[in-house]
Amino acid sequence: MSRRLLSDLSLSLQFGRFKGVERHRAALPRHSVTRWIRHALDCDGEITVRIVDADEGQRLNREFRGKDYATNVLTFDYAQNPLVMADLVLCAPVVAREAKEQRKTLAAHYAHLLVHGTLHAQGWDHETSEEDAEEMEAREIEILAGLGIKNPY
Repeated sequence: MSRRLLSDLSLSLQFGRFKGVERHRAALPRHSVTRWIRHALDCDGEITVRIVDADEGQRLNREFRGKDYATNVLTFDYAQNPLVMADLVLCAPVVAREAKEQRKTLAAHYAHLLVHGTLHAQGWDHETSEEDAEEMEAREIEILAGLGIKNPY
């Protein structure tokens, strides 16, 4: 498969209303979010990124995945070819906690999770097999290196 240098992206960036949202807005300037996602896309895309609180994150994870907890990123993919169409929902408190635990900047962890979610939107899956997980992880590392972000693992 030939990979285009950078894909066209129509991006909607949304922030829920929650305590501390300003910190997350600061870590996610639109130009950075666009750059991170475009580097992970293999074709053009229409993607909505929504940053939510723990209640909304848990509700969405419960309703759509049957898992009753807030997770870091949820990917809702609607189309993959010829245009990737997806919603990426990131739970701000989970992302902040993980970034602190992993000793990463908030922006670097968001970059990783946006790349991860964008790969899911294109059909990559790390839950099907160990081989698929290793391939997806290697692809994430490669994309992030191209963005100047060190290996998140």
